[in-house]
Amino acid sequence: MTTSRQRRAALTREQIVEAGLRLGERTGLAKLSVNLIVDEAGVAKGTFFHHFTDRAGFLVAVHREFHDRLFADILAAVAGLSPGRDRLLAAAGAYLDNCLRHRGIRALLLEARAEPAIGDAIAERNRQATELITPDFAAMGWTHPAEGAALWNGLVVEAALLELAAGQRQDTIRNALAQFLQPRSDGHPSRHRTRIRE
Repeated sequence: MTTSRQRRAALTREQIVEAGLRLGERTGLAKLSVNLIVDEAGVAKGTFFHHFTDRAGFLVAVHREFHDRLFADILAAVAGLSPGRDRLLAAAGAYLDNCLRHRGIRALLLEARAEPAIGDAIAERNRQATELITPDFAAMGWTHPAEGAALWNGLVVEAALLELAAGQRQDTIRNALAQFLQPRSDGHPSRHRTRIRE
């Protein structure tokens, strides 16, 4: 059973994370300091350090919390769908819509790669995403479903960055994504027999 003190602590932590997301949008991650975060959140510096060990720990927490929420929304969007193209497109749509709805996501997606503290969290999240969608590529008959899933994950993230730069949903980008999953004219998925020249 959660006590009122635990609830207050959770709300304060969420308030600090939300402040970080707002600031990430305005300042970027590189300029995101503890002083800026506590000023934005309206909390004491000691409160920040009660919830997060340091700035790096805070950035990892923000990244994890956003992606935990995002994964929950994606799983809800694909619930009941069989593995395959429709499920992949539903997951991609949920991801893109969520990125547009949340502040500071551009900084998390674009700049986080350069933050050493977040590197491991990004790698783990990409592994989870690839694991989630590999059965979709297997169901579509891809010869290398795990590799296809990893590449698709990168395409969807890039699509999110393009939409965030435009500040709104871009149907042309979403349609282009869907075209990557089109079956061949004979109704079978592309086996990608041709190879990229080295």
